[in-house]
Amino acid sequence: MKNIAVFCGSSDGASPIYKESAYALGKELAERNLTLIYGGAKVGLMGAVADGVLEAGGNAVGILPHFLQDREIAHQKLTELIIVNSMHERKAKMAELADGFIALPGGPGTLEEYFEIFTWAQLGLHDKPCGLLNVHHYFDPLISMFDHMAREKFMQEKYRSMVITDTAPKGILQQFLSYSPPSVKTYSTEKV
Repeated sequence: MKNIAVFCGSSDGASPIYKESAYALGKELAERNLTLIYGGAKVGLMGAVADGVLEAGGNAVGILPHFLQDREIAHQKLTELIIVNSMHERKAKMAELADGFIALPGGPGTLEEYFEIFTWAQLGLHDKPCGLLNVHHYFDPLISMFDHMAREKFMQEKYRSMVITDTAPKGILQQFLSYSPPSVKTYSTEKV
C-alpha cells in the first residue's frame, strides 16, 4: 500500500476537532510513508489533511477540475497537482492512483465519492479498502444506516463488513493493512 485517497469537506465544519483530525490523518500518512491522493484544494478539511502531510515531510497529490482551479482554491505547495476536465475525471483518477480510500467528515460530495468507490468495491471492480474516519461521531448515523441495510437484507453481511471504521488515523490505517476483500457480488438468489 503506497497511496491513500482521502475524501473530505471543503469546509472546516462546526467543531475544531474536524480540522485537527484531518491534519492528524495527514501527519500519520506522512509518518507511514503513504502518499495522499485528494481533491487538490487548500480550503477546509481538504487543505488541513494536505497541510498535515506536507508539514510532516510527506507527499500530497491533488486532483482538481479546472473550473475549481479557476476559483483559486488549488493548494500551492503540493508535491503534484493534476488538473482534469470534470468531477468524473477527478474521481476516476483518484480511484486509479489510490490503494485505499478514507472518508473524513464532509457534505454530499464527500458521501457521493465514498459511496461510488464503496459500490465499486462491492461489485468487485476493485479490492481496495474503504474506510470512514468517524471523527466526533460524525458518521454514527451513516454507520447505523449500513446496519439497517444489512438487517433489512438490502446489503449482504459480507459487504457490511467492508465498511471499515475507526475514530483515529492510526486505527483505520492499521485495519487497512489487514483488509481482505469479500468475494465478488453476485445476484443469485441461492444461499452462498
